[in-house]
Amino acid sequence: MRIGVISDTHIPDKCEHIPAAVLDVFKHVDMVIHAGDIVSLKVIEELRSACSRVEAVAGNMDRSDVVKKYPVKQVFNISGVKIGLTHGSGAPVNLIELLKDTFKTDNCDIIIFGHSHKPMNERIGKVLFFNPGSATDFLSGDTSYGIIDIDERLERRGLPLDKQSHRTERRGLPLDRQSHRLEGRGLPSDRQSHRIDGDGIKANIVKI
Repeated sequence: MRIGVISDTHIPDKCEHIPAAVLDVFKHVDMVIHAGDIVSLKVIEELRSACSRVEAVAGNMDRSDVVKKYPVKQVFNISGVKIGLTHGSGAPVNLIELLKDTFKTDNCDIIIFGHSHKPMNERIGKVLFFNPGSATDFLSGDTSYGIIDIDERLERRGLPLDKQSHRTERRGLPLDRQSHRLEGRGLPSDRQSHRIDGDGIKANIVKI
């Protein structure tokens, strides 16, 4: 299962459309997640032109029609991996603690969020905190989106995530020598920031 992750598009405030480079990559994913501050619902239409399956949450800057259509929090299971999704709010320095509190009873494997416009791809304890950054904040000079790959064999194995491991790790290959062939699926290899975990989850921040 390949998931495209985007956030803080702020369309039309930041720009008129989702960058074509992002939509081209999202044509090759199984699902797209938007982590809020969509602003205009035409963003969802553009995402669905690339991938029919789109999940989203409303952010603090979203218009009333977006707020009516999407919740501020979602929790769903993808191929045996529990994903928590929210935008975030308040000062960025307190964001992680806020997220921990928001999902404290949900037992998530991944928490996807936005708000700060700063990419994050970091495991804290057993939870992967993933912020794709903003795909349209060109004034900051740092635009990005995310790709998360989930090994669908995990669900069939029926094993808890903390007891699952990649075959590459069992073979004794060091992480820096493991190849995931992302460039063959639409990601430019020179723009990837990889995180490789032993639980069947591969998360990447891709700079635009």
